[in-house]
Amino acid sequence: MKTYRIILYYILSIAFLACVAISCGNRKKSTRDSTSEVSAEPTVESATYFDAIDRYLSKEIASSYAPGEISIPFHTYVSVDETNADDILVWGDFWVMNYDQAGDTLKCVSGGSHPGKMHVRQTDDGEFVVTAFEQVGDGSSFLPTAKAIFSEKFDDFMESNSNEVKREEIRKSVLAAYVSRHRIPVKYYQDFGWPAVPIPDLNLENQ
Repeated sequence: MKTYRIILYYILSIAFLACVAISCGNRKKSTRDSTSEVSAEPTVESATYFDAIDRYLSKEIASSYAPGEISIPFHTYVSVDETNADDILVWGDFWVMNYDQAGDTLKCVSGGSHPGKMHVRQTDDGEFVVTAFEQVGDGSSFLPTAKAIFSEKFDDFMESNSNEVKREEIRKSVLAAYVSRHRIPVKYYQDFGWPAVPIPDLNLENQ
């Protein structure tokens, strides 16, 4: 049920943009969406730090990726620890996807996943900012760095990582909220070499 509440969070408060640069036709098979004993989902009061994560992805991660007409991040979270307000910890898999609009379809041109741990704090003026990002490595470094970063949450991470169906549910919900809020006249999204997928109509225009 925590997964669906996270999806609901995105439907109600869709985030900012980000760029990507790994071909969607060769996308990573990674998904993160588990829970742990620490605060495992965002509270209403702390939801704004997820906006900070999106801003970070847009500024720091997107710059190294091939651009598209529209860039939309989505996330699957493993755990959140809010015990230290000066260092909020968010474990998860942070995706950035780029799309070109072709008629009624968003065609994915690039994308990639960035699992790891975000460090977030609130500044004196009330704005949340990401202060550091501990990112899981690629290739042979994936397992050792994932174990080090996720620690006792590693099993949750790996379980989530293997659940591509749930990841796509979250991605679809984020896309639906984004195109509804921005009134983009599209009905589908499509990865290279894959069939087009319908985007749910959320009717958020008047919200």
